[in-house]
Amino acid sequence: MSENIKTEVMGRILRIELNRQEKKNAMNPDMYAGIGKAINEAEQDPSIRVILIHGQKDFCAGNDMGSFQNFKVKEPGTNPLKEFSEGLIKATKPVIAAVKGVAIGVGMTMLLHCDLVYAGASAQFRAPFVNLAICPDMGSTYVLPRLVGHHLASEIFLLGDFMTAEEAYRIGFVNKVFPDDELMDNVIEITNQLAEKPPGSVRLTKQLLKQYHSDTIMEQKGEEFNNLARRVRSREAREVFKAFFEKRDPDFSKFK
Repeated sequence: MSENIKTEVMGRILRIELNRQEKKNAMNPDMYAGIGKAINEAEQDPSIRVILIHGQKDFCAGNDMGSFQNFKVKEPGTNPLKEFSEGLIKATKPVIAAVKGVAIGVGMTMLLHCDLVYAGASAQFRAPFVNLAICPDMGSTYVLPRLVGHHLASEIFLLGDFMTAEEAYRIGFVNKVFPDDELMDNVIEITNQLAEKPPGSVRLTKQLLKQYHSDTIMEQKGEEFNNLARRVRSREAREVFKAFFEKRDPDFSKFK
């Protein structure tokens, strides 16, 4: 398990904590592998009924720019991002997320595959994929328009602006907003309530809610994944990475 991912079993709950706060939990390959492994182990453990994912001050600032610029498609079954995303999407047990601070990029799109999402009042959500000259991930171009509508999904993805916790609640992206210092207590109480319900009924209901969309989500995720790998190597993306490390705004004035 990555040192940047902490896990703890609390009764019938597996708690997965993103633990790279100095980078606002920006994801690197080890973190993807750690979360994917934890979800897989929870799926195989009959004593675990609910999976809880959270950070501390921040949820997740997206991909670590240093490692992401070297992103590439590997052979099937060997890519940590692919294994993480498929583990989360295919999880049969309910997944709950508690979000404080920023949830950016994959930190936002992964929430679309959680069954319940609760936010602290400080939470801010952002999908800056176009700003980074790449494309959305995690099957989000299929899921988000069906959650919030095409026009709003287009605004979220194409403009890439921050969305507050209250805005996220208003559009149905999160279930409820709590004061930051009350978030975890409330989410743990909800998680415990869910863990006490009939486990077979819970899993079946989740399956019925998702089954008619699951194949399409996986197909769209694969399309996004392949395009993402190409976009990372594009001239536009290289300009973004160069500008990031040079601490300046990217210049797309000469691009067609």
